[in-house]
Amino acid sequence: MNADRALRDPHDDGLNDHAREQIEASLAAHAGRPGPLLQVLHEVQDRLGYVPAAAVPVIAEALNVSRAEVHGVVTFYHHFRQSPAGRHVIQLCQAEACRAMHCEQLTQHAQRKLGIGLHETTADGRYTLEPVYCLGNCACSPAMMIDGRLYGRVTPESFDDLIAPLS
Repeated sequence: MNADRALRDPHDDGLNDHAREQIEASLAAHAGRPGPLLQVLHEVQDRLGYVPAAAVPVIAEALNVSRAEVHGVVTFYHHFRQSPAGRHVIQLCQAEACRAMHCEQLTQHAQRKLGIGLHETTADGRYTLEPVYCLGNCACSPAMMIDGRLYGRVTPESFDDLIAPLS
C-alpha cells in the first residue's frame, strides 16, 4: 500500500453520503452473484440518475476488478450517463425503422432547437438529448420518448409542440 493511500481517509472518495449509501446498497444487492458489474452499474444509475466518476474506484474495489474495466463498461454503453441528466430526458430512436422514416432530420432539428448534441444537457439543466436504438414503436416511426412517455410519427413540428409545455 502506498503512503498517500495509507494517510488518506478511506471514506473521502469524493462522494456525498447519499451517493455512497446508494452505491453500497447497489453493491450489496448483487453481492455473491457472478459477474455483477452491469447489474451494479444499472442499479447505481437507477438510484442516482447517473454513474459518478467517483463511484468507479468504489465499484472496482468492491467487485475486485480494475478501475479501467469499470470505466470501460460505463463509457462503452450509451445507456450509462456520467453526469446528471436534465430535468427532462428526450430519447430519439435511431434504429433502422426510424432511420427509414428520416429520424436523422428529426434528430438534427432537435439538436438545433435545444442547442445541444446527442448525449448532452442544456446549460440550464432543463433537457438531456439521448439516442436510443429501438423503442419498440417501429410501426409509428420516427419514435421518441420524453421522460419515459412514448411518442410516434414525430415530426419537427410535433417535436416543438411536445416540448413547448416543458419550458
